[in-house]
Amino acid sequence: MNRITSLFGIKYPIIQGGMVWCSGWRLASAVSNAGGLGLLGAGSMYPEVLREHIQKCKANTDKPFGVNIPLMYPDIETLMHIIIDEGVKIVFTSAGNPKTWTPFLKNEGVKVAHVVSSSKFAVKCEEAGVDAIVAEGFEAGGHNGREETTTLCLIPSARQATNLPLIAAGGIGTGEAILAVQALGAEGVQIGTRFALSKESSAHESFKQLCRNLNEGDTKLLLKKLSPTRLVKSSFATAVEAAESRGATIEELRTLLGRGRAKKGIFEGDLEEGELEIGQIASLFHQEESAEDIIQSLVSGYESALSKLCLSNKI
Repeated sequence: MNRITSLFGIKYPIIQGGMVWCSGWRLASAVSNAGGLGLLGAGSMYPEVLREHIQKCKANTDKPFGVNIPLMYPDIETLMHIIIDEGVKIVFTSAGNPKTWTPFLKNEGVKVAHVVSSSKFAVKCEEAGVDAIVAEGFEAGGHNGREETTTLCLIPSARQATNLPLIAAGGIGTGEAILAVQALGAEGVQIGTRFALSKESSAHESFKQLCRNLNEGDTKLLLKKLSPTRLVKSSFATAVEAAESRGATIEELRTLLGRGRAKKGIFEGDLEEGELEIGQIASLFHQEESAEDIIQSLVSGYESALSKLCLSNKI
């Protein structure tokens, strides 16, 4: 047991990322039932859809679970009140200033974690009063920090900057990686990509199958002027890269992105015109797995790596 398992009341310090179009009640409840912390991805849910998923999650697990909310969500006040009404006690926030909603949530007895991409923002999280910090390196899928700091560099830097419980994210998908970031100062991990490809993920099967066949170098960080996003190389990604190469303005990129592009790719399975967000670590995983299988694989991989390390010679 450590500060992360104690804080959230979970068996393993493993958090499933609250990913848009992937993290519904089936995935969140399955992860929680397996001993981790499942998160609902509110970023792709209308308010009443979020309420439905919270209620279904409560009906399918008696273990702790939470909700991830991007602070840029347009109707965020409604989401926050639904969370309170439904008795959710864990919220992970991202993509915004943690000072805006942390006091409100804490006043309602909610434990708050915030996602950052730099040690500078880790300090701001501590000042805002969050309970834990997720430090996410740019290997991660979806939206990334402009700093492009890798997880290996970010975790020790964030550990020096704050004494709060620290969760590592970005490029983590194995038990060996959990041990590595633990050595760097993290007390838990947030894993997105491997869970996004799981049996219980709500992503389209075509998207999952494509991602299970990726090789190293098949993703790229694009849309840097707008909001840096790691995408699978595809027709849409090629169009984005061409626009950026010729110096497209922010407005031109917004027009190219349009509305519902991530839904089209991840949830509806349009592999040509959709926005296909996934992390670099996808190239390691080629088989369908259940959330429970993933948790057990992470735990056994961690224990095996720790045992080997203890038996190996010193430097």
